[in-house]
Amino acid sequence: MSTEWVVRPIEPRDDAAVAAIIRGVMPEFGASGPGFAIHDAEVGTMSASYSRPRHGYFVVEHEGRVKGGAGIAPLAGGDPSVCELRKMYFLKEARGRGLGEKLLRRCLAFAKEAGYQLCYLETLTGMDQAQKLYERLGFGRIPQAMGSTGHFGCNRFYTLDLSKAPSSL
Repeated sequence: MSTEWVVRPIEPRDDAAVAAIIRGVMPEFGASGPGFAIHDAEVGTMSASYSRPRHGYFVVEHEGRVKGGAGIAPLAGGDPSVCELRKMYFLKEARGRGLGEKLLRRCLAFAKEAGYQLCYLETLTGMDQAQKLYERLGFGRIPQAMGSTGHFGCNRFYTLDLSKAPSSL
């Protein structure tokens, strides 16, 4: 069994692990009530939800176990040129290892390949390390939500012009 941390596309066998990560990590940051992604219907069937065109979800695996994930999909209620970074969460043992940047770069590369021009994301106060990563990779904070994600519990919003994204994606 490999001891490397691997980023790869989600597979159906990963669905239960990814759902458990999302449902376990979000409450750590106070994101378990109404208006948060923890309640999205796709959480239990991520591989099927992200198998459609212009959708991609990637997991981080270590020693045969999924330790985190993130995805790209069209922004609900948004312009077709805009994607959303969705459900980027990691178990505690995977944090602080540079995996967030590795996974985010993979997602942004996918977004560019899929023809998106702008990447949008929603987060909240308290997810400070994630926000530092977003800003380091060029995301800029915007004053209000875009699209119709239904995540009214989020209070921080960012976008990245994919034509200006780091060239090392």
